[in-house]
Amino acid sequence: MEICNFIPREWLLPWLNEGQSQSSLANNHNIDESTFRKIKSKNGYRIPVETLNKICEAKNLKLCEFFQKVGV
Repeated sequence: MEICNFIPREWLLPWLNEGQSQSSLANNHNIDESTFRKIKSKNGYRIPVETLNKICEAKNLKLCEFFQKVGV
């Protein structure tokens, strides 16, 4: 659940605050816009490693660096 809290808080909200759209962030990260909706959902989302890897690649992060940032 911490991962799905981190992504919207640290990446999606700043993106939206810059006047960008959620769909443009999804396109920029090579994932479907619906994936960001799932990540933001209150029910939680079991994000596939492949999807997480795509997001990290777009951020120029290794998965291990991402997990360090999240603290898991």
